[in-house]
Amino acid sequence: MNQEEKFMKAAIREAKKAEKIQEVPIGCVIVFEDKIIARGYNRRNIDKNTLAHAELSAIKKASKKMGDWRLEGCTMYVTLEPCQMCAGAIVQSRMDKVVIGSMNPKAGCAGSVLNLLQLPAFNHQVTLKTGVLEEECSKMLRDFFRKLRELKRLEKESAKIL
Repeated sequence: MNQEEKFMKAAIREAKKAEKIQEVPIGCVIVFEDKIIARGYNRRNIDKNTLAHAELSAIKKASKKMGDWRLEGCTMYVTLEPCQMCAGAIVQSRMDKVVIGSMNPKAGCAGSVLNLLQLPAFNHQVTLKTGVLEEECSKMLRDFFRKLRELKRLEKESAKIL
């Protein structure tokens, strides 16, 4: 297992924390000098907060750890391609690199719908690597949404019986 896979595995462990609380399983770690300095996982529903994305949680913790809002020299490992809000925060934090497990063709802003991380018009661009442990990250999300659809179907059926 290489370094990228090792850190993506750590992000997957964070995603599994989200799944345990019935959140979409998205996890993230931020690494500085080969050490994890921050972790985050999705908590939007549990916190009832639009901003409770894995990436934003990890950025907040990393900024506190680094003692600066600039996260130069840091790499983010995230299980799902960031949305527009998180991609914007990544650029604003001056993160050096983002490593993505699974792309998000419906809402991803690191190359799928848009690529906010590498717009030449911005004063900072982020190095990007995609597809690290892609199958494992994708399967985790597919399985989660399959179970969610099944649960909703069962709830609908039981409501008809009552």
